[in-house]
Amino acid sequence: MTISLQKGQRVDLTKGNAGLSQIMIGLGWDPVEQKKGGLFGGLLGGGKAPEIDCDASVLMLDENNKLVSNKNLIYFGNLRSSCGSVWHTGDNLTGDGDGDDEEIIAVLGQIPANIHKLLFVVNIYDCIRRKQDFGMIENAFIRIVNMSNKQELIRYNLTENYGGKTALMVGEIYRHGSEWKFGAIGEGTQDTSLGEIIKKF
Repeated sequence: MTISLQKGQRVDLTKGNAGLSQIMIGLGWDPVEQKKGGLFGGLLGGGKAPEIDCDASVLMLDENNKLVSNKNLIYFGNLRSSCGSVWHTGDNLTGDGDGDDEEIIAVLGQIPANIHKLLFVVNIYDCIRRKQDFGMIENAFIRIVNMSNKQELIRYNLTENYGGKTALMVGEIYRHGSEWKFGAIGEGTQDTSLGEIIKKF
């Protein structure tokens, strides 16, 4: 049974899920369809959603919340961590279609001991030039699936209005003793690139 979370909630991931090892973190979003109407609505065909290239990334952080190496940044330009425990399945350029737009796989038991947190972020590629922000995105979510049986364990739907925000700190998986937990963050920022985001870490 899926656990649905609200912003700020935290929940056990491995505790109570004996043997949980390989998980898929799915992130999804949809462009907001433009409203039809107005003098040119019919002529211009209104209703077509703009193409917005959102990119999902994961920062593998140490116990001090630091990104100690760019090799610990997993995104469309570096699809696999150097340790091989976390990998990105590839870039989706438009956000069209149902289900996950981008997916990240993590093998919890293989994550190095010095990594204490996986932070999942989504930013809009080339947002300044394209004049795009997360007010143009709806139905954003993060979910965690047990890869061994394809069961969805956790889902967090981001329901706030993120107008004016160009990056989202979506959620995090972090160590709690010998277990792993998930936290629903849902914070929007005005970072205009992944490079700006990682400067904070």
